[in-house]
Amino acid sequence: MLEKNQVAPAFSTPNQQNEMISLSDYAGSKNVILYFYPKDDTPGCTIEAYQFTELASEFETEDTVVLGVSRDSCASHQAFIDTF
Repeated sequence: MLEKNQVAPAFSTPNQQNEMISLSDYAGSKNVILYFYPKDDTPGCTIEAYQFTELASEFETEDTVVLGVSRDSCASHQAFIDTF
């Protein structure tokens, strides 16, 4: 279990487009906000993701990328993005 402000372990995972990304892809160039959520397209998770999206330009000015992690499939993530 990660704790607030704990350094995340190295990982690689497919993104919504089924392309592999790694935490190390951002090392030295971007700040990373890593958040975990239980499932795509649920009310609470949708609100949380939408709030991150609303602040996207502010995160960008701070050289920050937001990565959301759940157990859903890449296709489920892409469907959620396409809907919202």
